[in-house]
Amino acid sequence: MAESNSQTTSQTLIDGNTLAAKSLAASGITHMFGVVGIPVTSFANRAVAAGIRFIAFHNEQSAGYAASAYGYLTGRPGILLTVSGPGCVHGLAGLSNAMINTWPMVLISGSCDQNDVGRGDFQELNQIEAAKPFSKHVGKAKDIKEIPKCFFEALDSAVLGRPGGCYLDLPTDVLHQTISESEADSLIKSAVDVSEIEKGAKKMSIASLEVEKAVDLLRNAERPLIVFGKGAAYARAENELKRLVESTGFPFLPTPMGKGLLPDTHELAASAARSLAIGKCDVALVVGARLNWLLHFGEQPKWSKDVKFILVDVSEEEIELRKPHLGLAGDAKKVLELVNKEIKESPFCLGKNHPWLEAISKKTKENVSRMEAQLAKDVVPFNFLTPMRIIRNAILKVGSPAPVLVSEGANTMDVGRAVLVQTEPRTRLDAGTWGTMGVGLGYCIAAAVAEPHRLVVAVEGDSGFGFSAMEVETLVRYQLPVVVIVFNNGGVYGGDRRNPEEIAGPFKDDPAPTSFVPGAAYHVLIEAFGGKGYLVGTPDELKSALSESFSARKPAVINVIIDPYAGAESGRMQHKN
Repeated sequence: MAESNSQTTSQTLIDGNTLAAKSLAASGITHMFGVVGIPVTSFANRAVAAGIRFIAFHNEQSAGYAASAYGYLTGRPGILLTVSGPGCVHGLAGLSNAMINTWPMVLISGSCDQNDVGRGDFQELNQIEAAKPFSKHVGKAKDIKEIPKCFFEALDSAVLGRPGGCYLDLPTDVLHQTISESEADSLIKSAVDVSEIEKGAKKMSIASLEVEKAVDLLRNAERPLIVFGKGAAYARAENELKRLVESTGFPFLPTPMGKGLLPDTHELAASAARSLAIGKCDVALVVGARLNWLLHFGEQPKWSKDVKFILVDVSEEEIELRKPHLGLAGDAKKVLELVNKEIKESPFCLGKNHPWLEAISKKTKENVSRMEAQLAKDVVPFNFLTPMRIIRNAILKVGSPAPVLVSEGANTMDVGRAVLVQTEPRTRLDAGTWGTMGVGLGYCIAAAVAEPHRLVVAVEGDSGFGFSAMEVETLVRYQLPVVVIVFNNGGVYGGDRRNPEEIAGPFKDDPAPTSFVPGAAYHVLIEAFGGKGYLVGTPDELKSALSESFSARKPAVINVIIDPYAGAESGRMQHKN
């Protein structure tokens, strides 16, 4: 009887949808984001049955941003599932965001029947070619037996070396093909074995001689600076950074999403003296941060012409591109472990009275004092600073685990970067390397799913919020602990900012290109779905809304009315300190 049952099981047929779901589950994937429809609905249902949580969105763009941020927060590939054609195209926003930020993500899209390619089939598109510019790897399962191998290749590629986006194409006919369950299990086991071999073969080695050279440069520096970014955050290098900073006494400067790897309140933090720190340092150890526009390309006039860069990056190509004085290719955590080990053998440390530290400390105190004087004023109607101070204090009051902060907008993000305080790693998500608007709600959902023990607080401009505002329904549907704070100043930068001479032509009476409906009731939007909305315009109203919503840990939107003339046009990062 037992033998008969065994034979029955081995001959049980499963289709491509089930094999795809089993392949994902076998790889350790636990979450997937997306918008279902023909031909992937069954795949999503089978994935849920296999133990994978599927978070269904209204729009593939937001779901893609969620998948990209999930990859960053967890270190595992974020998965986005879309339908074919336009669904795939919408998903490319998230895929490209993952690539530019170097976060692991896999976009999986259904596609038309292979027998109907070129005949104008439903939602037909050459999705492989469409995805190539935004992917480090593209794959297509042309037969059901290729599904496990294709899945593991995409998932491995997303995380190995420099992380990034990958694309996997699942044709409709492949999803409907069948195979015996025993053969399916064998194919999955084979894919797992090959994956383990590939991972072992691609481990990077770090030259000890280069580490010695780096430490010698740091030891002999007169004005050293440690700069770290979200690459260091992704590598979980916070403990190694703490040890390095505190053993050497070197000042440090995080990029916006590097904030929190060491607390912003640390005595060696140089963020409030950024211009002095980067303008005068003679040796800069840059860890997991690219010398791109965010760091002024490492060039004059922001940086000294004589500065020597030691660049730590997982990508040898990035080091070649930037041509630093010295490059250390490897995982940031592992490289810093070697640097710390080398320093321990022959320690050195800047004393608190060192002229370089005194100069940075003096400038920091001056700039913080100036900022706090502005923040101390209760300005009503609200400017950006008054509500931002109240929000900062409310977030700090939460304690540990600290909330994940999602920051999006122009003035809202710029002011928030200077005012809001990060105390724990990977608790700040913002527009990132590309300055992408529209990421806010997707990032909120990703953070709530990836870090369920943390409250998620979004501080959004009304323009940024508008890109994905309908996803507040998703917050309510899954009852995620997300509080969205909208800085409502009536438009992009703050409503109508045109000069009189610009108000001309036959459509001069139309709203300005930067204008929205004045006093928009954004808080009512979430109430339509059963969430909690707040309308605030005074300090006491805002404090009350924050206290109540933070305690409830339920989906909420706080609509903060801002003076429409308080903001300014914003683009590249402006630093006046």
